[in-house]
Amino acid sequence: MRFVLIGCICFISTWLIAQPNCNVYLWNGDTAQFKACQYLESNIDKYYQFSKNFHLVIDSALLICPRFAYAYREKAAPFVKSGNFIEWKKNIDLAVTYDSLIYLPVRASLRYKFFADYEGALADIEMLERLSPTLVEYTSNGTYHLEVVKALCYKQTGNSAKALAILEKHLLINKATPGLYDLLHLAVLYLHTGRYKEAEEFLLLQNKAYEYADTYFYLAQCYKQQNRMEAYIECKNKSNHLYKNGQKLTDPYNELFDQVYLSDIENL
Repeated sequence: MRFVLIGCICFISTWLIAQPNCNVYLWNGDTAQFKACQYLESNIDKYYQFSKNFHLVIDSALLICPRFAYAYREKAAPFVKSGNFIEWKKNIDLAVTYDSLIYLPVRASLRYKFFADYEGALADIEMLERLSPTLVEYTSNGTYHLEVVKALCYKQTGNSAKALAILEKHLLINKATPGLYDLLHLAVLYLHTGRYKEAEEFLLLQNKAYEYADTYFYLAQCYKQQNRMEAYIECKNKSNHLYKNGQKLTDPYNELFDQVYLSDIENL
C-alpha cells in the first residue's frame, strides 16, 4: 500500500482565512454587511488584539450590522488565546449562528484543540456534515482533516473502535491524502488494539515521509509487545536520539494526540 503524505496542507482552513472580501456582500445585495466589513477592514489593524480599542472597533462594526459573523469571530479570537472559554464560546456561537458553514469548522477545531471539549467538537462536525455532506474542511491550523479530528475525538471519549473505523474509511477506503500525522494516529490505534502487523506497517509508512521520535517510540512498543527485543532496543535508542535532536511531534499551543516525551521513551 503506497501513501504520499502532504508536507504542506493545500486547503486553507477557515480559521486562517483573512477578512472576507467586502464586495461579496455588496454583490449579494447585503449593504449592511458590506458597510460593517468596510469599517472593520479600515480600522481593525490599528489596535492590539487585547486592547479595549480593538473591541470597540468590533462593537462599532456590529452596530452597523449585528449579523456580521466575521466580527464575532474576531471578537472571539483574543478570548481563545487567553483561555477564556466562556467569552470565546459566546462570541463564536454568534459567528456560527450567522454563518454556520464557515464557522462550524472553526468552533469544532478550537473546541478540541484548546479546551478538550471532544463531545462539543463532535457535535459541530456532525452538524456540519448534515448541513453540507460533501464539504471538505481542515482544522484551524490546517493540520487535520475534520474526519481525522472526529476519529481522534472519539478516541479521547473512549470509543477507539469507532475512531479506528472512521480513520480506516477516511484513509484506506476513501484514499484521502494523509496529513502530517494521520498514519501515526492510525498505527497507534492498531497498536492499542493488538493489531501489531498493521501498526508496524503504518508506522514504517509514516517514517518514510517524516522521522519522528514519537513514531520510533511506538515502533519500539510494537516490537516489545511481540518480544522482538533487538528491534525494540534499536527503535527505542533511535527515538531517544531523535527526541534529543528536536525531531518530534510539536505544536506551539498544545500537546498533540499521541505525542510522547523523553520520560516516556526512557521508561519504555
